Amino acid sequence: RKLAKQLAAVAGGLAVLGPAMAQKLLLTPEQVEGPFYPPTPHDETDVDLTLLEGHTERATGDVILVRGRVTDREGNPLAGARVDIWQANHLGRYSHPEDPNPAPLDPHFQGIGITHTDADGKYGFKTIIPAAYPLKFLAEGNTGWRARHIHFKVAHDAAEDLTTQMYFEGDPLLEQDGGYNAAPEDHRHLLVTTPQHDEDSGLPLHRFDIALA
Repeated sequence: RKLAKQLAAVAGGLAVLGPAMAQKLLLTPEQVEGPFYPPTPHDETDVDLTLLEGHTERATGDVILVRGRVTDREGNPLAGARVDIWQANHLGRYSHPEDPNPAPLDPHFQGIGITHTDADGKYGFKTIIPAAYPLKFLAEGNTGWRARHIHFKVAHDAAEDLTTQMYFEGDPLLEQDGGYNAAPEDHRHLLVTTPQHDEDSGLPLHRFDIALA
C-alpha cells in the first residue's frame, strides 16, 4: 500500500510537470502576400473553387482537397478564424486584372475561397493544383519560375494575422523558389504538404496546419 501511494505521488507530479515541459509548436512562417489577391467585390468565395454557381463544367486541373487546423502555438484550436486562399489556375494565371501573364483565364475556376474555422479550429477547401509560372512577367530582368503554391491569409481576434503560402512536396522548382527559400531553413518543412488519400471522395488530400503567434 505504501509503494502504491509513492507511485501515485510520482505520477501526480509528472502530470503537473507535463504541461510545463510540453514543447511549443513551431509557428507557421510568414510569406509575402504578392500582388494578385483577387480584387473586390468577389463574385464567389465558397470552399469549392472548382465549381461556380450556375456552371455545369468544373475547373480544369488536378482536383485536390486542402484541410487543416488553425491553432495557437500551444496547440489550442482557434475557432472562428477567417481563412482566405487564392491561387493561380492550371496554366499559372491569377484571376486578377493586373496579372501580366498571357496564359488564359479559366472561366470555371473560382480563384479565391474564404471560410471560418469550426470549434476544433478545422477548415477545408476543394480546389486544383495551381501551375508554376515564369517570373519574367512580373518585372523586367526577372528569371526563373515560381513553384506551385497556394496563398493563405489567416486572421483571428486572439492571435496575430498571418499571410503564408502552401507548397507541394516533390516540386522540382522548390529549391530555387525565392518565396520558399525566404522562410527559415528549419521551418520550411511546415510549408510543404504531402498528399494523402481521402477515402470518402477518392481525391488527394493535402493537410496544411497553421500555428499563429
